[in-house]
Amino acid sequence: MELNEFLDELKGWKLTWYKIINFAIGLSSLLIYEFIGRPIYRPYVYRNDINDFHLADTLGNTFGTLTTLFILIAIFSHERDKGNYLIKLGTLSIIVYELAHPLLGKPIDVWDIAATFITGIFSYFLYNAIFKNRSGERKITSG
Repeated sequence: MELNEFLDELKGWKLTWYKIINFAIGLSSLLIYEFIGRPIYRPYVYRNDINDFHLADTLGNTFGTLTTLFILIAIFSHERDKGNYLIKLGTLSIIVYELAHPLLGKPIDVWDIAATFITGIFSYFLYNAIFKNRSGERKITSG
């Protein structure tokens, strides 16, 4: 996939059901994190010293990765194959960002990297479950 393909997609951008579904998933993920995860779940776990297997610690990466991937798909993709590519590229980019933390004066958090990787895999399967390769797919992606 080349830069010109992404630029062509932006030039001919139009709101379709495919894009609405992807925006909805990304926005829902953001809202869950901002209105439930950060203000309610995380403080509750920390206050009560609950061992949730680092879930509270990695909520930002988990929901942030989901948000990032599906918003990217909604903006830059109009077909299933590009969406799969963006999920892989986005997940890898977020992991590289996490690995670059020492350059920013922060430690590398392996739990955040693991959460990003797992969320990338989850996103891939979720995306492919929603947009199965079938004859009716053209209606979803172009209408």
